[in-house]
Amino acid sequence: MKQLTEIWIYPIKSLGGIRLPSSRVLPKGLEHDRRWMLIDENQDFLTQRTLPTLALFRLERQHGQLKIHHQGESRLLPGQPAGTERLRTHVWDDEVFVREVDPSLSHWFSGILGQTVRLVAFPEDEARPVDPRYAQAHEHVSLADGYPFLIVGESSLRDLNSRLKVPVPMNRFRPNLVFSGGEPYEEDGWSTFAIGQNRFKGVKPCARCIMTTIDQATAEVGKEPLATLASYRKRDHKIYFGQNVMAVDTHEIREGDEISC
Repeated sequence: MKQLTEIWIYPIKSLGGIRLPSSRVLPKGLEHDRRWMLIDENQDFLTQRTLPTLALFRLERQHGQLKIHHQGESRLLPGQPAGTERLRTHVWDDEVFVREVDPSLSHWFSGILGQTVRLVAFPEDEARPVDPRYAQAHEHVSLADGYPFLIVGESSLRDLNSRLKVPVPMNRFRPNLVFSGGEPYEEDGWSTFAIGQNRFKGVKPCARCIMTTIDQATAEVGKEPLATLASYRKRDHKIYFGQNVMAVDTHEIREGDEISC
């Protein structure tokens, strides 16, 4: 039997994640997942690819609110942005419109990162269509790299770790959904599946980047697991691990839900 064992959201793109016992499934992804991000003074989005220290920001959900922690300091993340100006930025090739959350929060991040940044929010009613080559019903996505959900099997990670000198945790891959049971990399071939009562569609295997080489506890950068993955999970000049997913239904999901394919 395959079973959902972990649910993760990453409210601010490229910062720490939050594990949840349950979550609402929304068309753009899990509720609160990647609805915020940091942009620089050129309004370009920031990730751990260029700023590995973003990994050191931790987030938690506390009394219905989201809280950001960094080396003993903490700030609450407002539910609604204070700014009314629509700012135009990009996530890869997609143009998106965002609003600054709060100038004081932007100032806090700027001081820690040593450069001028702004924390911005992506309102739920703003559009960002999924790549039309893969969208099937005009689906949209949040500020995630390309798709609303990412699923990875525990068996896949075990197989990878059996090939590594030093095993890596699942957080290197920043999945939303983790499951037990099944064969390694079985998720690659899932075209349709259900978690509890919620149906999903597999889109395409997820191409991985340098972010998988960043230790999420220390922000140190190495070569693994990308080097090992490249030895057996590379095709068409890309390295794959996990499956990108879109939702058919928008019901709540819970850890422990059975997965049927």
